[in-house]
Amino acid sequence: MRVLVVNAGSSSLKLRILDGARVAGRTDLAPAAAESAELVRWAASASPEAIGHRVVHGGPEFTKPVRVDDRVRAQLGNLVALAPLHQPPALAAIDALRAGLPECPSVACFDTAFHATLSPAAATYALPDAWRERWGIRRYGFHGLSHAYAARRSAEIMARPLAGLRIVTCHLGAGASLAAVAGGRSVDTTMGFTPLEGLVMATRAGTVDPGLLLWLQTNGGLSAADLTDALERRSGLQALAGTADMARIVERARLGSGRERAALEVYLHRLRGSIAAMVASLGGLDALVFTGGVGENSAVVREQTAAGLGFLGVAVDPAANRSGTGDRDVAPPGIAVRTLVVAAREDLEIARAVAAVLA
Repeated sequence: MRVLVVNAGSSSLKLRILDGARVAGRTDLAPAAAESAELVRWAASASPEAIGHRVVHGGPEFTKPVRVDDRVRAQLGNLVALAPLHQPPALAAIDALRAGLPECPSVACFDTAFHATLSPAAATYALPDAWRERWGIRRYGFHGLSHAYAARRSAEIMARPLAGLRIVTCHLGAGASLAAVAGGRSVDTTMGFTPLEGLVMATRAGTVDPGLLLWLQTNGGLSAADLTDALERRSGLQALAGTADMARIVERARLGSGRERAALEVYLHRLRGSIAAMVASLGGLDALVFTGGVGENSAVVREQTAAGLGFLGVAVDPAANRSGTGDRDVAPPGIAVRTLVVAAREDLEIARAVAAVLA
C-alpha cells in the first residue's frame, strides 16, 4: 500500500510517501503549511492510497489507530487541551487532507496508544478520585510509535522472538522518554499526563517537584502561563548549558567547559536512574536500545550511560559504539544484555498501522 505519512509537530511538518518499506518521496514543510494548499498539492502529486497521521494524544478514548470520520474528528478536537502545542497542527493537517483528498482514507495513529497497556499501578497518580474521574488524569506516556518500532526492530536485530524479550527503549531527541517493553507491550514509561514528566530534555525540564511550582506561584508571583513557557521552552539543556544542541554540549564539555560538563552530568544522571527504574519494572533486561536524534548520533551519551549501568550487565564496545551507521549492536561480544542503536522510523510504524486498520 502506498501510504502518505504526515507528522505534524509544533515546529515541523514532515511528509513521507512509503511504498511498502521503501521511502518513495519526502518533504519537510513549515508548520503553517498544515492548513495550506501547499500540503494538499504535495500530497495529491504523491498519489497515496491512504494517509496516516501522527497524533500525539489519544486521551482515554483512543488506544489503537483508527480511521478518521466525522465522529472521530470531533472527538480528537476535544483532546486539544491535553496537548495544546502538538494537537492543533495535527488536526489542521487532517482537516486539509480530508477536504483536499476526500477519496483517500485517513488513519490517526497515536503516540499514547502504545502505553495503553500500562497496569493501573504504573498508570495511576496518587491524586483524589474526583480529579482522576472528572478529568481522566492518569499517566498516558508518549513517543509510543517510536518505542513500538524500536522494540520490534531490536528483536529482529537480535534474531529473537519479541514475545520473550525485556527491552528498555530510549527515545532521546529534543523530547526524550523511556519505555519498559515486555513481550512487545509497554509496562512502564517516563512521560506521564503530559510530555513534561521524566527525563531532562532539550528545552523541557522533565520531572520537577510540584511543590516547587506551587512555591513559585505563591512566592514568586509567577502565573500558570509563566510556568508553562519556562517548563516547555526555557528549561532542560537550554537552561543548563545555554544551548539545546547535544553535539555542541558534548564537544564543549570535552574541551573543558564547566557549564556544558555540568549540564551533561545532570542529563546522564537522570537518564541512568530512569533506565534502572524501567529495568525494575521489567524484572530484568535483555536489551537497552537507543533511538532518536541523540540516541542514534551521540556515542558519548551511549558510552557514559552504559558506564553507569554495569551493575545491570550493560556495556558497550568502544570501537563498535564510535563507528558504524544504521541499526546495529554495539555491545561487546558474549555478554547477555545487548545494547542496540536503532534509527527512529515512526513513519514505518504509522504505515504498518494504516495497513492493519484498512485491511
